[in-house]
Amino acid sequence: MPNTTAIPFSVLDLAPIPQNADVQHAFQRSRDLAQRAEKLGYHRYWLAEHHNMTGIASAATSVLIGHLAAHTQTLRLGAGGIMLPNHAPLIIAEQFGTLEALYPGRIDLGIGRAPGSDRRTMMALRRHMHQPEADNFPHDVAQLVEWFDALDPQPAVRPVPGYGARVPVWLLGSSLYSAQLAAQMGLPFAFASHFAPDMLLQALAMYRSQFRPSERLEKPYATVCINIVAADTCREAEYLFTSMQQAFVKLRRGENNQLPPPCGNMADIWSHAEQYGVEQALSMSLVGDKVQIAHGLQAVLNETAADEIMVNGQIFDDEARLRSFELAMQAREMLLD
Repeated sequence: MPNTTAIPFSVLDLAPIPQNADVQHAFQRSRDLAQRAEKLGYHRYWLAEHHNMTGIASAATSVLIGHLAAHTQTLRLGAGGIMLPNHAPLIIAEQFGTLEALYPGRIDLGIGRAPGSDRRTMMALRRHMHQPEADNFPHDVAQLVEWFDALDPQPAVRPVPGYGARVPVWLLGSSLYSAQLAAQMGLPFAFASHFAPDMLLQALAMYRSQFRPSERLEKPYATVCINIVAADTCREAEYLFTSMQQAFVKLRRGENNQLPPPCGNMADIWSHAEQYGVEQALSMSLVGDKVQIAHGLQAVLNETAADEIMVNGQIFDDEARLRSFELAMQAREMLLD
């Protein structure tokens, strides 16, 4: 059984925009949650890059990281992640070098290779690329590490700020590709099981079995991201969870909408096929009161032996969202007793 006293809990935030709200409200929600997470003892707070999605406000990820860092004191802030094929590595080195200079020792850079958008948006982001972007991904990651670690004392190109900044670099994934690359490069790895759980255990096994120690990391370090929707009663939690379920249904229908309010009956909204697909995608979700969440957490830790749990929770109501993350931490504390 894992030693739960050593397992940090962290937050993944997509800065969701609730229905009939605006991006300013979404940013205020993120600031409130980051401040509450810091008080509750969460270890880190990551934001994810998405584009052309009317319900997600974290597109300018590094800008929002800086905003939240300015309104917290000790919480680690970072990207979970930056979709590196959308950017020149030099730009990311400079952005995160700047963040590290402004908030020393508090900045993480999680990197993914997915577009974080639809194909048309991807082309708008990568308009000057004429070959498959993923082909450059390992080289681009290595270039970032080389700059951050100042491995070349006389680089032809030097990111300023960024060179020698020692920003922690993570690889993120929902398949085996990034697990294998993280193992080869000796980097920490985070798996996106909050929306793509199918290959979780296989990816963790590959990462751990193939891991090569590096100057950055001596042994494997794996974070597992799950959804937690907690409330004072199980019935209330299940009601709140319908917002996320509806959002996934809309996404599968190609409807790009804001986070909907919870509903009383999902049967009126999804078809049987949609229900099957959404429940599969969200199968790594813990929904209930803190006792039920604690039982679920223990099962997740037993199954994955995760070094860290990252919590995602897209909840419509502002206070209910804060309360959910509070109860999730209380559930973790129940495992320590």
